[in-house]
Amino acid sequence: MKLHEFKFELPEELVAMHPARNRDESRLMVVHRATGQIEHRNFKDILDYFNEGDVLVFNDTKVFPARLYGNKEKTGAKIEVFLLRELNKELRLWDVLVDPARKIRVGNKLYFGESDMVAEVIDNTTSRGRTIKFLFDGTDEEFRKALYELGETPIPKEVINRETEPADKERYQTIYAEHIGAVAAPSAGLHFTREVMKRMEIKGVEPAFVTLHVGLGTFRTVDVEDLTKHKMDSENFIVTAPACEVVNKALDAKKKVCAVGTTTIRAMEASVSANARMKPTQGWIDRFIFPPHDFKIANCMLTNFHMPESTLIMLASAFAGYPLLMEAYKEAIKEKYKFFSYGDAMLIL
Repeated sequence: MKLHEFKFELPEELVAMHPARNRDESRLMVVHRATGQIEHRNFKDILDYFNEGDVLVFNDTKVFPARLYGNKEKTGAKIEVFLLRELNKELRLWDVLVDPARKIRVGNKLYFGESDMVAEVIDNTTSRGRTIKFLFDGTDEEFRKALYELGETPIPKEVINRETEPADKERYQTIYAEHIGAVAAPSAGLHFTREVMKRMEIKGVEPAFVTLHVGLGTFRTVDVEDLTKHKMDSENFIVTAPACEVVNKALDAKKKVCAVGTTTIRAMEASVSANARMKPTQGWIDRFIFPPHDFKIANCMLTNFHMPESTLIMLASAFAGYPLLMEAYKEAIKEKYKFFSYGDAMLIL
């Protein structure tokens, strides 16, 4: 498939700048692959589509406050430092993006507010990418505490065009987030409340948890017309034995196995055994999923409405089937569904 096939006009006002008042009050579009039927529901109705023994698989990564603001030594220029990943814990080396990048060269030092935190730029990696070393006297625990206090919730400002607000700290995080490591939230999971999870338990719908630490690459638009030439960023993932046990039992019983989000389904697809079951796996994944693709584990998926030409809409269309997904998106725009991280949800059955 070609990039231009995923281009469509998205009215600006349909990009959600804030989440729904309550997590489970988002709208839910239900898309039936077998019949092509499209239903309009509320997220609270999601369990109407699941029965005892069905499984929902969640990504339990936790977003850390990855966006810092520092000042350059001598000039005092304000610099945004976006933490991408820790390269070396002992040396406190991090892979980061800086903005404005033209002002930041190897050897520059950055100071962060009134704190004792200083960082030195030790390498250029890409046009905006740098490797920095934090200079901090204290234990690892104190260092991380200081980073958390300095950092702010990394809502994707390229699309959600506003300043971070205190509410984002809670709302740009799933309620079951556990393992720190993401710089972006697995957004399909943001709709779940404790009440919905409790109703799942009462109904006998089982949860399973995998971990994929979402990187900034999840928002990167594709800039090559030939999709086979696109390279995904690597992301770290873990699929545990207990998760495999829950999922494989459901598959053997011919039950629904629903991936909550594109990141979850990517982790599941990276852990397929020779007999088309899930096996414990961990490592780095950079697999790009676009149509056509034969999904081995999940037989339904919950996802948000994604931006034009993003890798996320490509994965969703591989799952739903390209013509049906594009029809659903046309309907979503007509019915004024909200798009992107804080937007509404789509259940593909």
